[in-house]
Amino acid sequence: MTESVITEATVVTSTGVFDPGWVAVSDGRIAAVGRGPAPRPSERRDGLVIEAAGRWVVPGFVDLHVHGGEGAQVNGDSPDEVQDAVKRIARYHARYGTTSLLATTVSDTPERLLATVEGVADFIRVGDPEGARVLGIHLEGPWLARVRMGAQNPATLREPSVEELQQLLLAGRGLIRLITIAPELPGAAEVIKAAKAAGVRVAIGHTDATFEQAVTAFTLGASHVTHLFNAMSGLHHRHPGAVTAALLHEEVTLELIADLEHVHPAVLSLVARLAPGRFVAITDAVPAAGLPPGAAFLGALDLAVEGHRVVLASDPSTLAGSSLTMDRALANLVEVVGLGVPEAVQAAATTPAAVIGMHDIGVLRVGAVADLAFLGDRFVCQATMVGGHIVSGEPAEPPMAAP
Repeated sequence: MTESVITEATVVTSTGVFDPGWVAVSDGRIAAVGRGPAPRPSERRDGLVIEAAGRWVVPGFVDLHVHGGEGAQVNGDSPDEVQDAVKRIARYHARYGTTSLLATTVSDTPERLLATVEGVADFIRVGDPEGARVLGIHLEGPWLARVRMGAQNPATLREPSVEELQQLLLAGRGLIRLITIAPELPGAAEVIKAAKAAGVRVAIGHTDATFEQAVTAFTLGASHVTHLFNAMSGLHHRHPGAVTAALLHEEVTLELIADLEHVHPAVLSLVARLAPGRFVAITDAVPAAGLPPGAAFLGALDLAVEGHRVVLASDPSTLAGSSLTMDRALANLVEVVGLGVPEAVQAAATTPAAVIGMHDIGVLRVGAVADLAFLGDRFVCQATMVGGHIVSGEPAEPPMAAP
């Protein structure tokens, strides 16, 4: 048994903030949490003491919407190419406190989409001890509305097909956890029902659905919304649209891109007030994340990075995902939107984990997986622990062997 104790930390637990607090980790899980001075590890031969020096220690972030990072993207021509890309993406996002993510596709040809799903499944089977844990696949497309396609390739959009869904589920070997679909499209109802029957969470997104069409989708089994407000029919006092339907359905969880570009801080605050516990912070990160300003790409589309904005090169008025990291998302929610740290942590870790049925990650409590982010000034990630193992950075001073 290996054991470590994190001391002198500001610990955000599932029941409150311990300042100062401590966390004991044993065999990859949280063994104990407490206030004040910490005990030394019981297994002194293997034990480590990590002095966090007042840093925030929070549950590792869970990002349900990651297309890429540091020049790599999820979609690819072959499973081998996809495996290599996903490894780079997972390692990149781990540097910023993300301990779990869904590898998210964009609309693509049937052949490339199957190769992508197979490649992600292959990567998950092999794993990588030095990056964020890839929990599964989020299919964003190809069953999206052209009038709300955003930065999706119009040449690869098509009508929903149960047959194609079954092919993708087979290639994904049970690892497709979330699909995004425009519910107003012909065939969408059948795909929503088939996905739900297969245990896959269904989100509506990239949709021009009316209020009534969105309500029907939720009745059929859709229970999540992909980047609320962006690429969907909005809230109007005579045409309430998909946004209103989502806000009114208390069982529906709501993704929001917390980069302060896609959604105004006041609207983020409004959703947090209207839908407490349903707010899911995401990055919607694309390959441009981590790269300097300039040319970029997503699928077959050319993008441009302009400061903190990522846009279509052909239409700079269209946002194309983001270069956001989850530690910056948390900072934005606290420093700009005005959420409390526990509330922001819930949006960045606890609620997204629950969306895909994972209740032992995204929380800091006894028995949970020891996925932790160590945050310094302004919530900048200093180190990331996945399953009790430091995969990135230094949690404070170098760990000391227990006496």
